[in-house]
Amino acid sequence: MESKTARLTILIDPVKKKAFDELCLAQDLTPSQVIRQMIREYLERHDVDYATKAVIKTPKPGKK
Repeated sequence: MESKTARLTILIDPVKKKAFDELCLAQDLTPSQVIRQMIREYLERHDVDYATKAVIKTPKPGKK
């Protein structure tokens, strides 16, 4: 899972939101979990590369 987060605010029809919230609850998932999964799948489907982990710098030889 990503270590940093950013807020995404959307507007959605209240009836759809209620149905979505109820479905998530029935599947023991949070709406955020489902949205994050949908975003990952959308990016993958469109061959978008993205980094989710911080780059670990390796020390150069001779440096401490």
